[in-house]
Amino acid sequence: MGKIVKLTENQFMDAIQLSQYAFQYIVPEDQIPKRLEMLKKHKILGIFEAEQLAAKLHLIPFEVHIGEQKWKMGGIAGVATYPEYRRKGYVKVLMQQVLEEMKDEGYSVSMLHPFKISFYRKYGWELLTNRIKCTLSKSDLVMQEVVSGTIKRTNKDVNFHDLNEVYTHYASRFAGMLVRDETWWEAITKDEFVSIYYDANQESKGFLVYSIKDSKMKVEEFVALTGEARKGLWNFICQHDSMVNEVEIILSEKDPLLYTLQEPNVKTELMPYFMVRIVDVEKFLPDYDFHWSGEEVVLQVTDEYASWNEKFFTLKNDEVFVHAEDDQIESSHVIKLSINSLSAILFGYKRPLELFNLALLNGKEEEIQKLEKMIPYRESFFYDFF
Repeated sequence: MGKIVKLTENQFMDAIQLSQYAFQYIVPEDQIPKRLEMLKKHKILGIFEAEQLAAKLHLIPFEVHIGEQKWKMGGIAGVATYPEYRRKGYVKVLMQQVLEEMKDEGYSVSMLHPFKISFYRKYGWELLTNRIKCTLSKSDLVMQEVVSGTIKRTNKDVNFHDLNEVYTHYASRFAGMLVRDETWWEAITKDEFVSIYYDANQESKGFLVYSIKDSKMKVEEFVALTGEARKGLWNFICQHDSMVNEVEIILSEKDPLLYTLQEPNVKTELMPYFMVRIVDVEKFLPDYDFHWSGEEVVLQVTDEYASWNEKFFTLKNDEVFVHAEDDQIESSHVIKLSINSLSAILFGYKRPLELFNLALLNGKEEEIQKLEKMIPYRESFFYDFF
């Protein structure tokens, strides 16, 4: 097996060519310089065979929100192997290597968009969130009560300050949403319309990111901080009834928009989206905002691909204790769980009792109940792609 190396700038074209072949797209010639510049922000790990790049993956530095907190997140992308080099275990060793490097570089968590969920589950990544795609016809566009705010629409010179202020408030309600900077905003709004809702005090309270093509409106992001803003944004969508025959909206699984419609019975598709993994449990747990209750919970974490996580952790009195290998622990108090289950619980995708009822947590029910009380009720969500 070839040695894992970090690609240098003069090898970036090799990475682009592998991505084009594996993911079946072409980067236009005039976009190559911009793509090469973008890759300078990535750490690209690769395996070569006889000077040929055989397999690679990209590690991209991000931050994500978990409530009010921000966490250093390693985004995994561009995982690819040429067909003639497949089934040699290259991706496995790359995934193991990137986990070690993320730990060494202080990443608490990692996220990725899977081509196949089961493939990445075995490496410890677990589902992060569900999104719903709502498809509405022209007849569904019934306006609600008129509100006092105003909409400012643009497809250039976007007010990134107001946009990000709304987004940051919204993201703090969830676990997993990306921390965005202006460069990221510019990229995701480049070919889209943006409309921001302002209340009577001229404070931004919501926004839409959307496109209109061939009589179809696609709302990629529908973000409302208040009921008033939700009505204002919905009414703005309805004002397009002479232009569109269909509206598609991406929402979080529990977004209340559909409930507010005159006829909520619209086509909805539930889609699991993105995966998440805790990289370093010992680093992550002490900073997590548990609901401390005076109870004691002992977790035994299993993690096949990150052995440093395979420890016993006691949660008690606002502290996390990491046990030494020779510590005597009363087995009847232990909850045994995989890194997948721990990640799903702490990001709010599943509750402890849900996973216990699915036989994915091993322990006494009274111990699971204690853990249940410690975990905040916070929905997970993610709008972005990388």
